[in-house]
Amino acid sequence: MQVQLERPVTLPCGAVIEHRLAKAAITEGLADPRGWPTKRLERLYSGWADVGFPLMITGNVIVDADHIERPGNVIIDRVPGKAQREALEDWVAAGRKHGAHLWAQLSHSGRQTQKSVNGQPLSPSAIGVGLPGGLFGKPRAMTEAQIVQVIASFRRAAEVCKSVGFTGVQIHAAHGYLLSSFLSPLANRRDDQWGGSLDNRARLLMRIVEETRRVVGPEFPICVKLNSADFQKGGFVLEECAQVALMLEDAGVDLIEISGGSYENPAMIGERGGGKSADPPKRASTVAREAYFLECARALRRRVNLPIMLTGGLRSRAGMQQALDEGIDLIGLARPACVDPVSFARFLIGESESLPCWEENLRRDTGLLSNNSPLSLVRTIASFAGIYWFYEQLYRLGDGREANTRATPLLSMLRVMAAERQIEAKRRKLRKTGATTGNLTVADIQAARLRTVRD
Repeated sequence: MQVQLERPVTLPCGAVIEHRLAKAAITEGLADPRGWPTKRLERLYSGWADVGFPLMITGNVIVDADHIERPGNVIIDRVPGKAQREALEDWVAAGRKHGAHLWAQLSHSGRQTQKSVNGQPLSPSAIGVGLPGGLFGKPRAMTEAQIVQVIASFRRAAEVCKSVGFTGVQIHAAHGYLLSSFLSPLANRRDDQWGGSLDNRARLLMRIVEETRRVVGPEFPICVKLNSADFQKGGFVLEECAQVALMLEDAGVDLIEISGGSYENPAMIGERGGGKSADPPKRASTVAREAYFLECARALRRRVNLPIMLTGGLRSRAGMQQALDEGIDLIGLARPACVDPVSFARFLIGESESLPCWEENLRRDTGLLSNNSPLSLVRTIASFAGIYWFYEQLYRLGDGREANTRATPLLSMLRVMAAERQIEAKRRKLRKTGATTGNLTVADIQAARLRTVRD
């Protein structure tokens, strides 16, 4: 039976998503230097709620202030005081004003934490990010106590999120962040219970899922964002993804979102395998041309029964419908919502058959500072700068302005980087007084160790 985009989906916990098109996570960068939500963040999510998303998943909500993904992340690394709680509640209220689900994406950046934030970030093993430029420092291999701390940090953040009104959480185990790096044999060279076999490499993720379920209860949705593969030789692969998905199903997870890649190979933004040369042939089906991670989603659907969300590249009604027909339960959309949220509302009511593909427009741009610049270095930087182009659009939506689709990606990158430097400078001043950090108590660590450290 054909599954229509407009039909609801019921998750194993009983939560109902009104239709099949969800707003997937994208990092917003709109928190204040303390990591608290702001009126700009409220305005952004209020606008997304207005256009009819039945489920919105936030960008990275960081569980450890020493491991933010970028300046402007929301941080929940402690039980919030009254003012911080009110800021979180106001953000949730803006996103939920029409009754939609709003889930917090809980994340720890691990070794992909910028050097300006943490010169020695935590990682399963002391293996750095394989990128030039010195953006990331040499990571530290985590001790047993630090691993237990991380488990407690995710648990506490989930508990806080439920208490302030979020209707679910997503545990970020993709894109090379900490939980993803534990799963990857390239980044995880440990020889203890947290490394080696896939069961050991997945242990941290499974402990976090277990602890999260314990504190949020059986009726609160838990989603995991999981890499289909790292797309690196010797890294996490599709068969391992399927095995971890089975573990997550047994653990009572309600939804898996399929993604892939890391900073070293950013497949999640459509740049896998060198870009256009890796695109499917034009004779392939619509969904195969559009969806970045379709093959993994197909493989998972043959192995697991829990709902699957497919995010990355889908823009046409035909492609989305084909994905649903193949057993996908939810379609995740992010970049179209960064530029023209109203286009989603028009698409939803059938006034259009596809959403704008802004990333392809950027790739086709011409000019000295474009992706097709005659200067090879500029072309490389401009391709990366496309990410910042979307960040700048989010800034504008958060300010109540329309997106600037004529902006040049390189100039967008410079403007966003300047804004982030200002946030980080203010953050450093606050951190000197301890205003943005919160350490676990000894009791917290001991309790977590009793529950999670097993032979």
